[in-house]
Amino acid sequence: MGLQAVFNSFLLVFISEMGDKTQLLALVLSVRFRKPLPIMLGIFVATILNHTLASYIGSLLSNQIAPQLLSWILGVVFIIFGLWILIPDKEEEFKKEAKWGAFLTTTVAFFFAEMGDKTQLATLALGAKYASATMVTIGSTLGMLVADGLAVYFGQKFNNKIPLKIIRLIASILFILFGISIIIGF
Repeated sequence: MGLQAVFNSFLLVFISEMGDKTQLLALVLSVRFRKPLPIMLGIFVATILNHTLASYIGSLLSNQIAPQLLSWILGVVFIIFGLWILIPDKEEEFKKEAKWGAFLTTTVAFFFAEMGDKTQLATLALGAKYASATMVTIGSTLGMLVADGLAVYFGQKFNNKIPLKIIRLIASILFILFGISIIIGF
């Protein structure tokens, strides 16, 4: 169950992060600061803090709710996430001045950008599904780092290769299928 929690958390967060506002934020910070290592470290610190909180809350919820009810709640939540992913994020949210350097700006910006974001809420739901906050945090953090690392290192070249509409559609289908599989008990 531990490796499955890591793999599924990685996959769902990686796919849902593609084209997300925090991936766009990674791209903007990369172009602005041109310092990939401090930006990636900032993403790592912010994600660890944010997703640890989310996965532990999810794990705690799993112990408080009857398993059948939890399956239905989680299944519906994942289906809603699947539909939510189809709604594009707005670029103008990221046009703010940075005064603290690449690492601190990235850490603070990512932490707050992730609050209530699809990937944080997905991490919370995954924490509830697997009741293993540590494994979910590892998987979701790796998913964020890989997806945002693509934006940091490859910038706009990557986004021009695969249209965001296709990425969002694939992510949407994965979330919906995951939600359905939770409801029917696979």
